[in-house]
Amino acid sequence: MSEVHESRLARRVTDAAEGLLKQSKSVAPVEVFLSIGWLPRPRVDEWRQGRLDHLEAALSVRPDKISTALQALRTWAERGGLEPSEAAYIAATRDRRPLRFTASGDEEAERAYRTHWISPGLSPAQRERLAAKDNKAPDLVAILPLKEWTCAGCHGTGEFLVMEDSEPHCLTCADMDHLVFLPAGDAALSRRAKKESGLSALVMQFNRRRKRYERRGILIEEAALERAEEQCLADEDARARRRDRDRERRERLDVTFQRQMAAEILRLFPGCPPERAEEIAGHAAVRGSGRVGRSAAGRALDENAVTLAVVASVRHLDTDYDDQLMSGVPRGDARAAIRATVDAVLDGWRR
Repeated sequence: MSEVHESRLARRVTDAAEGLLKQSKSVAPVEVFLSIGWLPRPRVDEWRQGRLDHLEAALSVRPDKISTALQALRTWAERGGLEPSEAAYIAATRDRRPLRFTASGDEEAERAYRTHWISPGLSPAQRERLAAKDNKAPDLVAILPLKEWTCAGCHGTGEFLVMEDSEPHCLTCADMDHLVFLPAGDAALSRRAKKESGLSALVMQFNRRRKRYERRGILIEEAALERAEEQCLADEDARARRRDRDRERRERLDVTFQRQMAAEILRLFPGCPPERAEEIAGHAAVRGSGRVGRSAAGRALDENAVTLAVVASVRHLDTDYDDQLMSGVPRGDARAAIRATVDAVLDGWRR
């Protein structure tokens, strides 16, 4: 690899690592590779569920680039005084087997993947919480499949499948057919039922539009569900009052955050009309919208995230981009056609 390409890769790794450190006070190689686009999130989910033999099967780059990126991360971390901490990566399977990162199983490479880099400014209690989070065994996972499938054990099928040894099994063959399905929607009931259940599994389903696995509910023991329902009935009034207080608090926080985001927009784009900055912030920060303002980077008022929110507003309101999409122009072609107009508006607002 040439020195130019190597230094460019090191900058990408460093930028991603600095962003992650700002958000969570620790940096993991897997999260860095997700951030720079080398790993698709759904493939990482498959690996954590034990459906891939090793993580490198999901990586879209050559082994030499991976090695260079891991070394760049280590160099950046040691230069910044970060402290190494090895995390346990356990598969979300019944056997709780260790997850593999590499095809070869080379111990040095495996250790490089497992090493998380921790901020030196954390208190002992914060370190303990972070270590507990990193080393916590993942929940068992059952998949709600989108298409027909066949159990590797009995050759039948079922509503849910559980992966064992990289093969799908029905709940009966996985010894989980005594569990009942509790759909997502009632957080208190789900939390209590899971706590009461000796065996449980998250139910996940792949969202084709968002290209990721999403939670659909949990499988838990029927007796645990009954106990959880009794607990929820006992304190229903208190939880209703707490929900009202939480809703009011979130509304206050949203208003504060939108005000902060509008101020950041005006700092980056002083020529932007104040009312437009407020409009952009209000649109980008709508709770549950999935827009850039609700991302981790957006909530941290990351400069790139704020700029993306402004670009999106200009694209939709100051160009004919939407008209082009409606007329059948491919999205990439439409963006290329309006790029000059978007750049002109942004340049005007920067002055």
